[in-house]
Amino acid sequence: MTGEEESSILPKAYSLDLRQKIVDAYERGGVSQSSLARQFGVAKSFVQKLLDQKRLTGSIAPKKRSQQTPPKLNEEHQTILRQLLTKKNDATLAELCDEMEKRTGLRVANSTMHRTLRRMGYSLKKNILSRP
Repeated sequence: MTGEEESSILPKAYSLDLRQKIVDAYERGGVSQSSLARQFGVAKSFVQKLLDQKRLTGSIAPKKRSQQTPPKLNEEHQTILRQLLTKKNDATLAELCDEMEKRTGLRVANSTMHRTLRRMGYSLKKNILSRP
């Protein structure tokens, strides 16, 4: 997955302008976090986290993601997956997930299996998993 594809999947951070309006309204007083959330169309948990962040760090800027979460299926799993596909190249995602769980004890969702196959260079055809 390219950085461009990845960034389109990640949710966009709320603007600094919106964050500042929420903090200003809270600091003026007389309004609950729940009311602020409703008024600005955000989750109450976001208001709580924003106010905590402001109190602890003095900043309301969105946090930068420091590290990418590693893939759930590592190189060893991918080797097993290649073996599975060699034996049965028309397996469904669900079948591959089930077989992976039997062999490794690791249960993954169909979406994780699909992303891993794409990353490995496999494409889903009508009834066949194939490599370009």
